Amino acid sequence: MLQKGWGMPPTAYLFGLVLAVTAVAAVYDWRTGHIPNWLTLGAVAAGVVFHAGYGLVTGGAQAALSAAGFSVVGAVVCAAVPLLLYRFGAIGGGDVKLLAAMGALLRPMLGIEAELYAFIAIAIVAPGKLAYDGKLGAVLGNTLAIAKNPFLPKERRREVPAEVLTPVIFGPATFVGACGVALMHWSSL
Repeated sequence: MLQKGWGMPPTAYLFGLVLAVTAVAAVYDWRTGHIPNWLTLGAVAAGVVFHAGYGLVTGGAQAALSAAGFSVVGAVVCAAVPLLLYRFGAIGGGDVKLLAAMGALLRPMLGIEAELYAFIAIAIVAPGKLAYDGKLGAVLGNTLAIAKNPFLPKERRREVPAEVLTPVIFGPATFVGACGVALMHWSSL
């Protein structure tokens, strides 16, 4: 269904924007191991502004406020689990902000779906890459130690030094997640 003056359904613009943001993030993360703040925080702001603008055009000030609020909720919901992972050192801060940006652009339901696809992608690819590099056994042992530590008394906890942890580049997985949600929902536009 086309909206007057938009040319395409607004969701198509959002899919295009989230694909562009995650593609740029994937390239940055692959090359440098970091995702720039200007990209992630800019995408959060763009999501809120886009949804507010569309709400204003189609339903007035009340609809604009509601749409902007729903975009913010999307960012918060999509950042909740990654923030917990970040707290335990399992994911980087740029990854958390990128997932929040996907939530702001796609709002809660599609944002969570894209996030799920990204986590599935990394769960499939990372073990293969680690096995290829000969690091899978060590990483699994460290992961088990980190997972058990909160449940053990302090004297039985095994500290895992930061230098033996193997970073996993998550940016490309977010691009896969964005592609997945776009492919699954593009036909419903």
